[in-house]
Amino acid sequence: MADFELVTDGLRFPEGPVAMDDGSVILVEIADGKITRVQPDGSKETVATPGGGPNGLAMGPDGKLYCCNNGGFNYVENNGMLAPHGIADDYSGGRIERIDIATGEVETLYKDGDFGCRLRGPNDIVFDAHGGFWFTDHGKQNFESRCHDIVGIFYGKADGSHLEEVIFPSYNPNGCGLSPDGKTLYAAETFTCRLTAFNVIAPGKVDDAAGPGGPGIPLYRPAGYKFFDSLGVEESGNICVATIGECGISVISPQGELVEFVETDDIFTTNICWGGADMMDAYICCSGTGRLVKTRWKRPGLRLQHNA
Repeated sequence: MADFELVTDGLRFPEGPVAMDDGSVILVEIADGKITRVQPDGSKETVATPGGGPNGLAMGPDGKLYCCNNGGFNYVENNGMLAPHGIADDYSGGRIERIDIATGEVETLYKDGDFGCRLRGPNDIVFDAHGGFWFTDHGKQNFESRCHDIVGIFYGKADGSHLEEVIFPSYNPNGCGLSPDGKTLYAAETFTCRLTAFNVIAPGKVDDAAGPGGPGIPLYRPAGYKFFDSLGVEESGNICVATIGECGISVISPQGELVEFVETDDIFTTNICWGGADMMDAYICCSGTGRLVKTRWKRPGLRLQHNA
């Protein structure tokens, strides 16, 4: 197991970390419906309280945070481990929100039904070099009706002028990221535990290359009882996928080979991001136990668009 340093604990299912250049990390606490800033000394402050289920976060071209809000989960807690459990009783609808870090103002940029798009559970988000962003919709599980949404992957413009479901269907897409050259979109599917690649041919467009089972090119799928969550991309192009069940981060080459597995101690290890002057400080969300931890990574992470 890597040498991890505890940054802070007491978080309510943290995800979507964004490493800032001042050494702080902004993340979501999904179970509390809020955005939290964690300082290097572990102290915490609330940035905004959008409610619902704030999930993926990314910095936009205007210096504001863009948030995938899944509308909320119910939760169960066993042996000190918090876990999402189906659609929230007070589910408030899927949406993309824009958040002013300085004031905490929350603006709904896109909601269910806009531009003819169904937004059930937006999950993860990544900006491209053109000012637009890709995001996944993980959908919702309804245990009472024994059903799960059939969902897709979307592209939106930061000014609110365009939203499109580009990829449909996608099977429980969770994490998403772009290759360093922006020519490949990666999506990690949770319940199929499959990493899929899409060839980006223009802003918000992918080609029709596909493998068996639907859109996209299957890149990697591990053996065993595991699930994929969010992902981050290294400067080298490796894709680092948070792996639930095996407890850690699967590092996968662009050719679909397992480079290494970095073990953690939380079954709900959900996210990774990088910061520091050399982009080798890795921040990992141990969501079940409510911790943000830090370690020195072997290779630098990719500096994301607009990150500061």
